[in-house]
Amino acid sequence: MCPPVTKTAPPPPPPPPSDPRTKVSPVIRNLRTVPPRSLTVPQPPPPPTTTAPTGPYFLYGTLMDPSMLQDILSLDTDQEIDLRPAYVTGYTCRLWGQYPALIPDDTSTSVVKGVVYRVESVEDGAKLANYETGWYRAEPCEVVYTDGKEPGRENGHVFVFVGDEGELSDGVFDLRVWLGRMGRRGALERLDRLDRK
Repeated sequence: MCPPVTKTAPPPPPPPPSDPRTKVSPVIRNLRTVPPRSLTVPQPPPPPTTTAPTGPYFLYGTLMDPSMLQDILSLDTDQEIDLRPAYVTGYTCRLWGQYPALIPDDTSTSVVKGVVYRVESVEDGAKLANYETGWYRAEPCEVVYTDGKEPGRENGHVFVFVGDEGELSDGVFDLRVWLGRMGRRGALERLDRLDRK
């Protein structure tokens, strides 16, 4: 004998779709929760009111590449560039995107290694400042040379980051890796030859 069949009511219909004109996009919902500061495009600090300094410049990052200096300063590619290995203290090196950025830090005991190039003209100083953009400014510093030649120490200038430090991240800049990524193979080979000297 078969069990009796009981009839149940069908399930209720689904709710009607919401009006798409009242639905909030996930993108809009996320934008409403973002702090206003992160939606603004940062503006570089005002340009310096003084001319570009001349004399020794402590260079770090991309400017340690001699061929980059030749390009920026419009120097003859056969001209030998005199770079002296050196370091500075009193700075912390962080990253601004893929580029290194020094920020003054009197409490830092870290050593930032680089090279020194002697800028002979205000025009060349201005070319370097233009390359570094308005986010960096040439500030006085003391450089310590590591090549054993005299002078062993000298007052000079270094490009420090003057933008929003909230945009900086921790990390290490590697010139050889950067040259490879930028397709500057010739510069990489030249840098290797200089290191072998």
